Formats: sequence, structure tokens, C-alpha cells
Amino acid sequence: MLDLSFEVVGAEVPAFAAVPTLLFKLRIANRDEEQYIHTIALRCQLQIAVTQRRYSSAAQVRLLEVFGEPERWSQTLHNLHWMHVSTVVPCFSASTTLDLPVPCSYDFELVSTKYFDAVGEGDVPLLFLFSGSIFYEGEQGQLRVEQISWSKEAAFRLPIALWQTMVAHYYPNSAWLHLHKETFDRLHRYKAAHCLPTWEAVFAQLLEASGEEVSL
Repeated sequence: MLDLSFEVVGAEVPAFAAVPTLLFKLRIANRDEEQYIHTIALRCQLQIAVTQRRYSSAAQVRLLEVFGEPERWSQTLHNLHWMHVSTVVPCFSASTTLDLPVPCSYDFELVSTKYFDAVGEGDVPLLFLFSGSIFYEGEQGQLRVEQISWSKEAAFRLPIALWQTMVAHYYPNSAWLHLHKETFDRLHRYKAAHCLPTWEAVFAQLLEASGEEVSL
């Protein structure tokens, strides 16, 4: 039976990508260094281990929508599912290191985006849970298939500054907001009726009308 170990040894923002992406450097090692691995169809579930860090007062305020009042965090704080990703690992014998690309969204409808945006500083504790199929060479040279044990996982602390760098690269000095078409149409009519030049002016005027302090 194969015994693979998984370790996330780093992360970076790629210079070029079609969508916002983080590249996690994944090292896979085989205890039997003589065993030849043809390929691995690797799947990974990413979770945010939210209980493994502290939060400033400012972060607690921004996380109200995610976890509720801080007084209730002993009941509401639990790992957040981030996403599932998959990749194909090329052939290797003893060990290999590859990039695990993770596409990232800046949609504030997603809990993960709200969390990353609210943290502000420090790092984000991540948990990688692995599964998939290993294709390897048997003792007689035949191709064999084995499943990755569900117990295989790896922890990594992602510097929040890296996520912020990625966001700033794709959405410089801006944020992305998803609206239902009916809501957008109402805002558009409001914008035209009040001769407002930008969407920032629309939201600023609405916030001012509600009594909220606004600075552009």
C-alpha cells in the first residue's frame, strides 16, 4: 500500500492568469522512494480554520455578518469551506513539488471573500484535505490504481497580504458587487433621474440620505 505525505510549502500570485489566482506550492513525498508513480488525479478540499487565529476589534466588527456577535463566537466559529480544486500530478518517484492553482473570487456574496476582506492583517490558517486516485507501477510492472486515504491533509498559514496583493492586481482600488437585475434597474433609474455622474455618487447620495457618514 502506498504511503504519500502532503505538505504546502509556499504560495504566490502568478504574474499572468485569466482570473484572480493563488498558486500553492505542494510537495508530495512517497515513503517508498523506489516506487514509480505514473500520475495522480488529485482532488483537494480547502477549508479556512478560523479558530486558529485571533481577531482584532476592527476585524470582529467586520465579521459580524459571518459569525454574529463576538459573544456568540464560541458557538458560531467553525471551519469555513472555501472551495474544491483538482489537478493532475505528473510522474515522479521519491517526491515532487508542483503548483496547485486556486482561483479566487472577489464576490462579496461569498462567505470566504467576506472573511478574507475582514481579517486585515496577519495570516489565514488553511486546511487542505486530499483525495483522489494514484496510478502507479506494480511489482510485476503492471499499472495499478489506489485511492488516496481520506486522512491525508496539510495545514498552511496564508499571509493575508498575499491575498490583498492579488486583489489589488485584478481590482485596483475597487470592490466587486453582485446585484439582482431588478435592483440594478432601480439604481440605474435613480442615477439618471438625479443626473449623478458615477455609481460612487449614487451610493454616496443614498448613504447620506440614510444618515450614514460617507467620504469619497
